[in-house]
Amino acid sequence: MSSPSHKDSEIGLPLGEDSALRVLPGVDGGPRGAALPRGFSARPEAKPEEIAAALLAGSRSGLSRAITLIESNAPRHRPLARELLEILSATPGRALRIGISGVPGAGKSTFIEAFGNLLCDEGHKVAVLAVDPSSTRSRGSILGDKTRMETLSRREECFIRPSPTSGALGGVTRKTRETILACEAAGCDVILVETVGVGQSEIAVHSMVDIFVLVLIAGAGDEIQGMKKGIVEIADLLVVNKADGSNRPSALATRAQFEQVMHFLTPGTALWTPPVLAASSIERTGVPEVWQAIRTFEDIMKSHGAFTARRREQAVEWWRSLVDQEWRSRLFANTAIAEKARLLEEEVIEERLLPSLAAERLLEGLKI
Repeated sequence: MSSPSHKDSEIGLPLGEDSALRVLPGVDGGPRGAALPRGFSARPEAKPEEIAAALLAGSRSGLSRAITLIESNAPRHRPLARELLEILSATPGRALRIGISGVPGAGKSTFIEAFGNLLCDEGHKVAVLAVDPSSTRSRGSILGDKTRMETLSRREECFIRPSPTSGALGGVTRKTRETILACEAAGCDVILVETVGVGQSEIAVHSMVDIFVLVLIAGAGDEIQGMKKGIVEIADLLVVNKADGSNRPSALATRAQFEQVMHFLTPGTALWTPPVLAASSIERTGVPEVWQAIRTFEDIMKSHGAFTARRREQAVEWWRSLVDQEWRSRLFANTAIAEKARLLEEEVIEERLLPSLAAERLLEGLKI
């Protein structure tokens, strides 16, 4: 054993040369506030072109860093993210974007794992953008999708990115569309977007994917009464999950029930009648049929030009939403306007002014 050669000044215990507690001498950084040597920085950050190069080369860490930069709300990261997106937009991908949502307890994550493994087995490079709900109080999120997709998360062909909603309306993050672009640039040819399933999430994800899949479950009460009509109408494919074991007869009955209902609803996509399928994520039965139905939908949409038309409509909708967000951000960045808004808000809270009139007064005098 090595003889003691160092003594901790705080706890007063002699530490040997091989002790893990021994404090090694560091490099003198000079007085606080002193300039760092040329070529060094306190927090070295990769440049957008470096992140893009790593991403385009197929680096998983490069893709992770790109998404982290894109999702950042730090003001200093906004121009860097914009530069990164401009680089990535020069090499657009052609991935099939699939939105997946469903009622609570339907087993969306389990279904995605079985579905994702099937895609990987067929040679596809898959990205799973699993959106976790954030607490409206703490803004915290569990981000546990990687633990729920244990086998899929170990596949080299699959990239799973759990992201918190951070209170964003619609159950998808504000940067989900940009994240999709990054995954496409990285070479992913199938992108699965899992939503929270809280009402508006289905509407939001429908505006950014090529096909929307709604996962259902039998034995959870009156599904038709509990499911909003509007959500069922925008679905391009319905999957009754957990059709295995003793639950299979009930799942098949639910499937037949929804098949009848679909005849009375207006399809969300022209030229296509949404099929209702039964599947078991555990037994892997029905999952290949789901993939075949998706490919059939893609072929029909592309043959009639509807696939490209939907992408263009989504691009315009995305642009308009970004204009709204940027306008609101710049409006309240003005100190005078922000103070005026605060005073008007107090009047609304105290019921001395109607919200509609408060809105008009806030915008009075603005040159729009």
